[in-house]
Amino acid sequence: MKKSLSLFVIVLMIAALSACGNPTPQKPGDAKSAASTEKGGAKQITISGNGGKIEKVIRDIIAPKFKEKTGIQVNYISGLSGEILSKVELQKNAPQIDIAFFVPIDVQRANEKGLIENIDEKMVPNMKNVDKDFVALQNVAAPAFGLVIAPAYNTEVFKQKGIAPIESWNDLIRPDYKGKTAFADIGNDWGFNILYNLAIVNGGSIDNLEPGLKKAKELAGYSSTFYKNSTQMMPAIQQGAADVTVMGSYVIADLAVNSGIPLKMVVPKEGVNKNAFSAAVVKNSPHSKEAAEFVNYLISEESQKAISEEGFYPVVNGMDIPDKYKDIIGLKDTDKTYTVDINKLAKIRGEWTDRWTKEVTPELGKLLK
Repeated sequence: MKKSLSLFVIVLMIAALSACGNPTPQKPGDAKSAASTEKGGAKQITISGNGGKIEKVIRDIIAPKFKEKTGIQVNYISGLSGEILSKVELQKNAPQIDIAFFVPIDVQRANEKGLIENIDEKMVPNMKNVDKDFVALQNVAAPAFGLVIAPAYNTEVFKQKGIAPIESWNDLIRPDYKGKTAFADIGNDWGFNILYNLAIVNGGSIDNLEPGLKKAKELAGYSSTFYKNSTQMMPAIQQGAADVTVMGSYVIADLAVNSGIPLKMVVPKEGVNKNAFSAAVVKNSPHSKEAAEFVNYLISEESQKAISEEGFYPVVNGMDIPDKYKDIIGLKDTDKTYTVDINKLAKIRGEWTDRWTKEVTPELGKLLK
């Protein structure tokens, strides 16, 4: 009797261990669905985008309102555009991100790699209201956080020293403010924007950035360093280490309104590029329908109003930035703006980035002596 009972117990233990060791295989997204079920079956989407202002407005304002309207929970993972692109590519066979935010050139790269869905008015109806100048690639991603990359300067310092206001991209190169500049390195979109514009205003083109590289060497000569990102550049402006910069309009607005720096953006006579951080629906994401619904809400007037309160240009036709930003980053009807051929830019960027590193960076500080 004891032997039979012992045998029975052993059989039960083996069965239990087998059940634990061989779970039912899950398809991509099943783990997230299971987690949703544990929380009462609530639908969820995962977004990956920039930290800072973009994360703040989505987490604190847009996501809660979206959940209230739809019942869909939004999870947010912060990161830089290039990092997000790499992550989406690594997860290609089992996506864990539903929506990815990209700068224009990464929209192009993600599209070339087949990592994102096409977006049209049928999928996202509010696309019909979007200002086309903010669109990186037609029917690929939805622009959401509008901006320009432009020069800016400390108006009080310029007035005190009698320095003439900046009117041209070439005016970035002056001995008047040597060593008091905050320019981004070429690996940053802001830095590449400098090279591109210096090329255009000095007789070059997107197919020939040579004139820009020549002028950039002089720019480097009057600069003590090139900064890697905005987190390095902003303190330089705040602490008075730099009086002249080129950066995203939303950062200029933040420094002027929230930090009290007398900083003013300039639209050079040659113009500035209108662009945006764009929301892309990841291909084969677990919740593509819900993701498209969020993107549609993101470019609604309600969401764009909240976004503009953080210093971004609304991407919807007929909307404007709040009054508190108009004297700092406001775009007038007479201001020249342009769009860039993202396809060509993506093809040439690597070559010119390499040349900047080899030819421009070594010139840093040579004219400061």
